[in-house]
Amino acid sequence: MAKETHKDEKDFSVAVTWKCADVKLLLVSLFSLCSLITLFQLFPSTSSFLSCFSTVDSRPLQFAALSPPPPPPPPPPRSVHPLKAEQLTNDSVVKRSFNPVGSAAYLFIQMGAYRGGANNFVVIGLASKPLHVFAKPQFECEWIAHGGGGGESASIFASGYKILPDWGYGRVYTVVVVNCTFPSAVGLEGSGGRLVIHVTTGGGGDREVTTAERFVAVEEAPGSVDASSFSPPPKYQYLYCGSSLYGNLSPQRVREWLAYHARFFGVGKSHFVIHDAGGVHPEVIAVLRPWMEKGMVTLQDIREQERFDGYYHNQFLVVNDCLHRYKFMAKWIFFFDIDEFLYLPPKTSIDSVLSSLAGYSQFTIEQMPMSSKLCQFSDYGKTPRMWGMEKLVYRDAKRGVRRDRKYAIQPRRAFATGVHMSQNVAGRSTHQTEARIRYFHYHGTIADRREPCREFVNATAVTTHDGTQYVLDDTLRRVAGAVKRFEQKTIGSRLSRTRQ
Repeated sequence: MAKETHKDEKDFSVAVTWKCADVKLLLVSLFSLCSLITLFQLFPSTSSFLSCFSTVDSRPLQFAALSPPPPPPPPPPRSVHPLKAEQLTNDSVVKRSFNPVGSAAYLFIQMGAYRGGANNFVVIGLASKPLHVFAKPQFECEWIAHGGGGGESASIFASGYKILPDWGYGRVYTVVVVNCTFPSAVGLEGSGGRLVIHVTTGGGGDREVTTAERFVAVEEAPGSVDASSFSPPPKYQYLYCGSSLYGNLSPQRVREWLAYHARFFGVGKSHFVIHDAGGVHPEVIAVLRPWMEKGMVTLQDIREQERFDGYYHNQFLVVNDCLHRYKFMAKWIFFFDIDEFLYLPPKTSIDSVLSSLAGYSQFTIEQMPMSSKLCQFSDYGKTPRMWGMEKLVYRDAKRGVRRDRKYAIQPRRAFATGVHMSQNVAGRSTHQTEARIRYFHYHGTIADRREPCREFVNATAVTTHDGTQYVLDDTLRRVAGAVKRFEQKTIGSRLSRTRQ
């Protein structure tokens, strides 16, 4: 009996041990399974494998948060224009089809829009040249005043008068100045409002299609317009509107030009607007910076205009924008380049000369072309330390040649402008100014970083080079010392180490 009891106890112990082993095995298996599921959740490529364990509830472990996001919906299909096929007519003629895609050029590209007075606005931009040469695009102006309750009051309409000021030089795009003159003052009562331009192609290249567009050209906040800004006196007597600057410009030549003309026009009475079309690199910025800090220079980045194929870096567009942007800020606006130096006869001043020309809306200035490479032999070895106006002293004396002129206008009398003169001014223009003002032109020197003196001649009066007669003209050389002293007095020696 004792033996049987001992045997039963032994069998019971073995059974318990096996039971415990089964439990351990079950626990180890569950732990391993959960570990594998955790690892597989971290790899998206194993999602197909995990589908076998879809019955396992993993929500308490938040495995679902590790699954990849659903893919974005596919983009909507683009509309496809049906292709018109050729046709064979009853007369056995093959009628060909033409299938247009896209558009040739933008209808209008706005650069600026400004008030021209109490009832006037001017919008400056580019437009398709073929459209304006071969069709009749129409512009209409709409003024929408802001209502007192946040809405808008009734609109006022006026015809948009367009001016094409680039003399047909445009390429893909031509310059368009749109003048909007309303029958009465708008927006001066403090309500604010919007100028909306409506433009149609007017039977452009495709005569079967007339496109109409509408865009907001000006947005004025309530109370933002000061009517006194349209009446004199202006902030400056003289303002310079520069053309597009591009290429690898010489910092030293820019330095000389700016110091010379800051002295010429006078500190506090003048301002210079420089347009960067890719030529104002860091070394040129260093030259402009002291004058910008004195409030004499405004630099505008217009590099984006290179997207649109207009004439000569869109300089007609740039000068028209500058004219209307600063129309009420200056008595006279000058248009010339930074390789050109204005000059007045001795014992005269810019104030006295322009007082004598006050009866004219515009005057042009005669050019004195200077050699960009001939220098005096006596300056050999010294030219790297000299300014350009000191060492380039030979003037082209060829007669009977029509040379470009530059000009100045009274901006409040101008509706649009050009590069060499304006054809859209109210009032008289004069070109007989040789005895009062001229300009020396150092063509090709501004975009050349090398030393300009290439050849040295030993002529003290007249010399001939490459078939062209030159005369010695040291007019600007005689004022170079005064310009250097002016620069030192005005901005210090910050630019003394400027390179070519």
